[in-house]
Parts: sequence; structure tokens; C-alpha cells
Amino acid sequence: MGRLSLLLVVFATAAAAAVGLAGASFRDECDIPWEPQNARFTDDGNGLSLSLVSNYSGCMLRTKKQFIFGSVSTLIQLVPGNSAGTVTTYYTSSVGDNHDEIDFEFLGNETGQPYTIHTNIYANGVGDKEMQFKPWFNPTDGYHNYTVSWTPCMIVWYIDGTPIRVFRNYEKSNGVAFPTKRPMYGYSSIWAAEDWATQGGRVKADWSKAPFVANYRGLNINVCECSTTSGGGNSCAAKCASTYNSKSSACQLSDSELARMRKVQDEYRIYNYCVDPKRYNGSVPVECSLPQ
Repeated sequence: MGRLSLLLVVFATAAAAAVGLAGASFRDECDIPWEPQNARFTDDGNGLSLSLVSNYSGCMLRTKKQFIFGSVSTLIQLVPGNSAGTVTTYYTSSVGDNHDEIDFEFLGNETGQPYTIHTNIYANGVGDKEMQFKPWFNPTDGYHNYTVSWTPCMIVWYIDGTPIRVFRNYEKSNGVAFPTKRPMYGYSSIWAAEDWATQGGRVKADWSKAPFVANYRGLNINVCECSTTSGGGNSCAAKCASTYNSKSSACQLSDSELARMRKVQDEYRIYNYCVDPKRYNGSVPVECSLPQ
């Protein structure tokens, strides 16, 4: 695959006014707030690697800009070989109490065993909405595109352009918490989670194989910028929401996308919190009985 061109499409500033297109790169658009010595940028800044070198020394990337609504995507090549005990993440999150978060987590495994693709959402500090998938491709052999799309109507997780999960906004109609007001950053990280990541913690990391390295190419950020330090809050959230509420695609997947999502869920989903009767004493959360 050739070098991925990188565009930053900013639909709005904190005042939600369009400012057009601009070039960007991991180096220009992101910081490394945790263990920066374990990050390596390519010469052009459009690629990087994050390394896990010990049980205490991983790495984290964070976008410089905060936003309310939009999409973030990148190409990732996960840790090859024996990745047991490692977790590579790609997610968005607010800062502070009662935080909001939209997760991709990639749980490593023994050589020859599949990764687990773990998804979750937190709204107003409440999570516990996990769905897990086994990949239908080798996520360590080349790069695959992972996208988080967040609009006022729904959150969608995509892999290589195929939606794998939708979480709709049923807050007003059914009281289901949904992130709408807290600005988020985009993050990616690699860290050790030997106590739970691989087969419930049964399989530990083989530190003789360290460093464990995840590679990235290109970053596409298409968001409504909305910083808490530059006028963020309810007013900014409302203006950002109006940007997306005018787009029908922000609230509905196409028939083709729905068909592809159902196929992935039917064939590759390995856990769904909505059908875990022991967890909820025979009941299910209200959103589980509502349309995707």
C-alpha cells in the first residue's frame, strides 16, 4: 500500500463555523502524553509506531484538538506473533468526572490464535455495554482501517468501511445515556493487561518477545472542534449538533451497510452484553430491545 494522504477536515471551530480543509499529520495533530520515548514517527509524520517495552512502559497518543461529533479513523497494523497480555486501543474520550468514551480495544493472543476486537461505550460515566468480535482478517498482516463515527443520532464502529456496531441515541425517548455535551479527544495506546486481556488472564505476556509494536498510517479527523478552553459547553455542543442534524446520513446507515453489519454480527460477534442473562438477572438494558 502506498503512502496514505492525510486530510484534516474541520467542519467547525468552537463557534461551529466552517474553516475548510487543511493538511495534517500524527506529528502535527497529536501529542504523546505517556512514555513518548516509545513512539516513533515516520519522516513525513504520516505514520508512527507505539511500543510496549515492559509491564509498566507502554505508550499513548492523543489528538491536540477536542471535538463534539465527527469521525476519526486510521490504519493500524496490530502486534504480530505472540501478542498475549497486550492491549492496543483506539478510542475517543472526554476528560474529568462522569466521562464519555467510545472504545475500540484489541486484545492480543497466543501465536496462531485470533485477536479479540472489544468495543464499548461510556456515557455520563456509565459503561458496561461491551460487544466483542473475532476478526475475519489477519489484523497483523498489513494495515486495516478503524473508524469511530459519532453524531447526535448514533455512534458507529467501522472496520475497513464495514459497520460492525451501532449505538443509537435513545436518551430523550427512553432515558438511555448518550454522549452529547462533553468534548472528546482521540486516543490510541498500547499497554499491558496480563490480568484479564488474554483468555481471562490465563495467558501472560512473553516479555522475552518485547518490544511489542503497533504501527499506524494516516489519520483522518473529520470533526466539529469544540474545546472547553475556547468556548466549549452547551452552546458549542448545540452548534456542532446542528451541523450533523442537517445530514440524513448522520442518522441512518444505508441498506447495504445494515446488511454488512448484520453479517459481521451473525458470523463474528463472540460477546453481546444484550444477551448475557446472568449479568442482568434475566432482564436486559432498555436499549437492547430497541432498533439498531
